[in-house]
Amino acid sequence: MPEIANVDAWEALDSRGRPTVACCVTLSEGTQGVAAVPSGASTGRHEARELRDGDERYGGFGVRAAAGHVRGELAAAVVGRLAGDQRAVDDALRRADGTRHLERLGANAVLAVSVATARASAASHDQPLWQVIGSDPLLPLPMVNIVSGGAHADGLIDIQDILAVPVGATSFAEAIEWAGRVRLGTARAAEELGIVASLVADEGGIAGRLPNNRAALELVARGVEASGLVLGEEIGLALDIAATQLLTADGRYRLETEDRTLDAVELVDEIAAWCAAFPLVSVEDLLGEDDWEGWRYASQQLRTIQVLGDDLFVTQLDRLDRGVEDGIANAVLVKVNQNGTLTGGLDVVTRARAAAYAPVISARSGETEDTWIADLAVGSRAGQIKVGSTTRSERTAKWNRLLQLEHQLAGSNAGRYAGPAALAPYGG
Repeated sequence: MPEIANVDAWEALDSRGRPTVACCVTLSEGTQGVAAVPSGASTGRHEARELRDGDERYGGFGVRAAAGHVRGELAAAVVGRLAGDQRAVDDALRRADGTRHLERLGANAVLAVSVATARASAASHDQPLWQVIGSDPLLPLPMVNIVSGGAHADGLIDIQDILAVPVGATSFAEAIEWAGRVRLGTARAAEELGIVASLVADEGGIAGRLPNNRAALELVARGVEASGLVLGEEIGLALDIAATQLLTADGRYRLETEDRTLDAVELVDEIAAWCAAFPLVSVEDLLGEDDWEGWRYASQQLRTIQVLGDDLFVTQLDRLDRGVEDGIANAVLVKVNQNGTLTGGLDVVTRARAAAYAPVISARSGETEDTWIADLAVGSRAGQIKVGSTTRSERTAKWNRLLQLEHQLAGSNAGRYAGPAALAPYGG
C-alpha cells in the first residue's frame, strides 16, 4: 500500500469568487489526488471553523495561511502514512490541529488534505472515489433548488430555498430532467407575473422579489404545473428555512418580507399550514440552531414529513446524539466541511442510519467545480443529496458526475436508485 510522499496546497476560487483551499496529495508510487473544499454562507455556530487571512486581499477572505498550514504542519503529520488508511490519516490531521473545531489550522485546510488523500488512494487502485468510500453504490434522490431567498439571495424572501423533490422519478437521470423542467416552468410562471426570473441566487435558484413566502410556494407550484408534471405525485416540495438567520435578540423569528415577528410555536404552526396547502416532503432548519425546545415541538407537529437538521446538528456526532435521544428531527444534513474530515462525515452518516435518521449529503453555497460530494453520496449510500439548482456549472458538475456514475453502473447489480424511500420518516 503506497504511502503519502508529498502534500501541496494553493488558493483556488469558489463560486462566489472567494478563495478556498485546493490540495494535491502525491503518493510514493507517483499517483496524485487533488481536492478543493467549499464554504457556506448560512453557517452554524457549532460547526468546524474555516481559517481566513483577514487582511486586505479578497476583502479578508484569503486563505494563504490555511494553505501554508497544509504545506507545513498538516503535511508533516501525514507524510509517510499509508494513504489507504483514511481514518488514521484523518485522526493525525485532527491531532495536528489540536482544537475541537479545527480553528487553529483551519477546517478548510484539514478537509482539503483529507479528501485529496482519499482521491490519491482511489487513483492508486485505479478506482473511482466512491469505491474507496463504500462497496455497494446507491444513486441518491436529488433535492433541487428552484426559488431562493434568505442568505442565498439577499433576503428577497425569508425562506432560504424552495426545492423540487422528484418523488415519482424512477432513475436519477429522470429525476434531474424533471427538476430541470420544474425550474424552467417556474421561470416562465415568474415572467408571466412580472418577476425577473433571470436573477440567480448563490446556488442557482430563481431570486426574484415576491410579496411574501407563501407566494413563493405558490409560484413553484405553478412552475410544476407549467412543466407538465403532477404536483404531489411526481414532484414534492422541500423547504430550507435557515431559521437561525431569522432570529431576533429576544429569541423570536423575524419574517422581514411580511413585517411579522413570530415565536417558535407560531413559526412551526405557520409551516404546518404550508404543509397542509402544499405537498411538502421535507423541511430543513425550521427553527434556530439552539432552540431545542422549539425543535421538539416541531418534530411532534411535523412527524409525517422529513424534519431535517443542518445548523441544528452541523455534522457533529454529539449534537446528532442529543437529537436522537430527545426525539428531535428525523434527518440530518451532512456537510463534511462542517465536520472537517471525510471519516468524520461518514461517521455521522453511519450514526444517522443506525438511529433511523435519514442522512442527506449537501454542498455549500460557496462551491467549486470539484465533484467529490457526488462520489460521497453514492459510496456512503446516504440516499439523498442537495447540490443546488440545475444551473451554474459548480452545481451541474455534481449532477453530471452522478449522471455519469448512473450510466457507468447501468446493467450491473450495483448502482440502484434510492428514490423517495430515502426520505424520512422511513416507510419500513
